[in-house]
Amino acid sequence: MTSVYELRDRGVFATEYARGPWDPRHQHGGAPAALMMRAFEALDPDPGLAIVRVTYELLRPVPLGALSVDATTVRPGRRVQLLEGSIHTPEGVEVLRARALRVRRPATTAGGSASADPAGSELVAGPLEVPGSPDGVEPSGFASADTLFPGDAMEIRFVRGSFFTPGPATAWFRLRVPVVAGESPSPLQRMAAAADFPNGIATELDWNRYVFINPDLTLSIERPPVGEWIALTAAMSVDPDGGGIAQAVLHDARGRIGRSLQSLYVAERD
Repeated sequence: MTSVYELRDRGVFATEYARGPWDPRHQHGGAPAALMMRAFEALDPDPGLAIVRVTYELLRPVPLGALSVDATTVRPGRRVQLLEGSIHTPEGVEVLRARALRVRRPATTAGGSASADPAGSELVAGPLEVPGSPDGVEPSGFASADTLFPGDAMEIRFVRGSFFTPGPATAWFRLRVPVVAGESPSPLQRMAAAADFPNGIATELDWNRYVFINPDLTLSIERPPVGEWIALTAAMSVDPDGGGIAQAVLHDARGRIGRSLQSLYVAERD
C-alpha cells in the first residue's frame, strides 16, 4: 500500500507522496502538518479535550526520507493544555516546530449562528453553509513527471478557480493514500493535510515567475471535521514590497469547521 509516510527504525520515512511542487527534494507543507497532528493526537488522549489551534513553523525545507517526530505536553491542565512538537532530520536538524492548544469542551447551550462578519469579509468569519460539492467535478493536480503530494497523495476538486488562474478559489480535498502506512487518517489529520493549500489554490502570482512559499501555518479548529472531504475557500493578498498572506475558511460536508492562515515569502524565480 502506498502512503505519505512509513514507520521505520523508531522513526518515520517520508515517501515520494510527500513531495511538494517547489523542489523535488522537499515535502509539501500539508504532509508534515498532518504528521505533526498525528503526534499531538497521541499525547495523553482524552475524549473531553479538543485541539483547537495548531501553529506550525517551517524552519527549513522538510526533506524526503528519514525523519524523527517528537511531541510533549509542556503545560498540562484539566481545562487547557499546551503541546509542543518538532520534526528533525537524522543529523539532528530541526525542520519543523509546532505548538497546539487543547481545551476541554463540556456540553453547552452557548452556541450562536454567526455567519459572515459585519464588514463583509468572507474570510474573517466565513459562511456556515457548505461551498458547493465535489460530486461530478473532475480532479485537478499538477502536471509533473514526479509523484507529488498535491494530486497524487491528495485528490483536489475545484468548484471555483484553479491552480493557474489568479484570484480566490474554492476546492475540495481528499487524501488518496494514508498519512502513515497501515493507519486510517484521523479527521484532524485530513484537515491539517488540506489546510496548507491556500497559497497554492488562490495565488495572485504567476507560478513561472514567482515563488510564494509559506514559512508558517496556523490552523484554528472550530469543531472536528467529519467525512473524507475538506473544502477550502481561499484568498491571497500580496504587498508591493513583497510580503503577503494566504488564508482560507475550511468546511466539511456539514459546514464550517475552521480556518487557516499562512505568512508568505515572495520572490522572483532565479
